[in-house]
Amino acid sequence: MLAEERHQKIIEKLHSDGSVKVKELSALFKVTEDCIRKDLAQLEKSDLLKRTYGGAVPLRQNTHSFEVVKRKASNVEAKKKIAAKAIELINAGDTIFLDISTSNIELAKEILNSGKRVTVVTNMIEIIQVFTCQSNVKLVSVGGSLNEFCDGFIGSLCIQTITQYKFDIAFVGAVGIDVFENSVFTYDAEDGLTKKAILKSSRKTYLVSEVVKFNHDGNYKYASIDEFKGIITDEKVNDKVKRSLYQSNVNLI
Repeated sequence: MLAEERHQKIIEKLHSDGSVKVKELSALFKVTEDCIRKDLAQLEKSDLLKRTYGGAVPLRQNTHSFEVVKRKASNVEAKKKIAAKAIELINAGDTIFLDISTSNIELAKEILNSGKRVTVVTNMIEIIQVFTCQSNVKLVSVGGSLNEFCDGFIGSLCIQTITQYKFDIAFVGAVGIDVFENSVFTYDAEDGLTKKAILKSSRKTYLVSEVVKFNHDGNYKYASIDEFKGIITDEKVNDKVKRSLYQSNVNLI
């Protein structure tokens, strides 16, 4: 079992049982206790749990839904690759929108570590927390209806605030992309309408997505692919996808 898969199962067990023990996890995954301790240390570093003597407990039981924690723990390296590419597109002085996206959590960390003096507008709670008590980023949080599933604010009040801005650059997430149907999806209509408002209010908008999402769709189409300046992903895509994106005049980063 790969470490990333083991990490996700540890998080699932943590939130179903309320706590985990090193000895039990070692027996469950058939790895050494030292290996489990390293797993827990890495998950604590990612703000996914709090280590205790002989095990771990959830870090914020009441702040994040279980689904958010699961998504944050999945494909971590892919999201870090996306963030490393995205930070290169940001200039000092930019006003940036970071949409509800676990890839954007990693981008927020990159912005913080870069020292670039920028304004960040966001509707995601986790991203707001990244920028707490720092000096290089002017943070603007966008309120609205809290969607616990995605850990952020969406809906009419959120949209009303977003439309008052003109962002230099925005980074928007998706649950699925159909390149050949020129469609970008999310699960929730209100989330989709909020993302659409971000697109209209930004001079340049980039779609941030792991390559695995090119094979998925969702319940609500919120945009066409050619509405984006480019797609930032973690791995190379096949030639057929490349040709389709080229025909849509969309950069693949």
